[in-house]
Amino acid sequence: MPGERPTTPQPAQPYHPPQAYAPPPGGGAGRGGSAVPGQPGEPGQPGQSGQQQAAAAVRRPRTGAGARPVPRTRKARLRVAKADPWSVMKVSFLLAIALGICTVIAAAVLWMVMDAMGVFSAVGGTLSEATESKKGSGFDLESFLSLPRVMAFTSIIAVINVVLATALATLGAFIYNLSAGFVGGVELTLAEDE
Repeated sequence: MPGERPTTPQPAQPYHPPQAYAPPPGGGAGRGGSAVPGQPGEPGQPGQSGQQQAAAAVRRPRTGAGARPVPRTRKARLRVAKADPWSVMKVSFLLAIALGICTVIAAAVLWMVMDAMGVFSAVGGTLSEATESKKGSGFDLESFLSLPRVMAFTSIIAVINVVLATALATLGAFIYNLSAGFVGGVELTLAEDE
């Protein structure tokens, strides 16, 4: 038709699909690479569209000795909506038993160390002299704080601790479930390194 510009034939080039990222500044050179003259990514060539320049800009991975991939961290926000009272009771029972065993062992070791250092004999002698009367001898601390008595008292305290800790942890699970129904529970952010 008259008035139309004559079209110049374009040289045949391979098809390059569109890229998701814009080409880096400096023409179609990727990281550590350069544009090949005569390729579609070379700046300054007339008649090239933005898609062809973007197709020529290829990101090349670094292959040097110091190149390390940067670890990505995935994060997820989770909510503790309910604590099962039965599982809380079992775990707290086992932990309370372990704590009771540690208490009994620690009391026995402490008593043996204090007896080897002579603490009971020194303090017992002072107390017996202070409480001595004409009718009889004073207070005998060594017989009162003997190892069997100390172990029996510590074992009773450990058993009471097991019962109370288990009951309080189970009651705490029930209270947490009630409060989580109103406010939604405790939110946790978990991260995973890839």
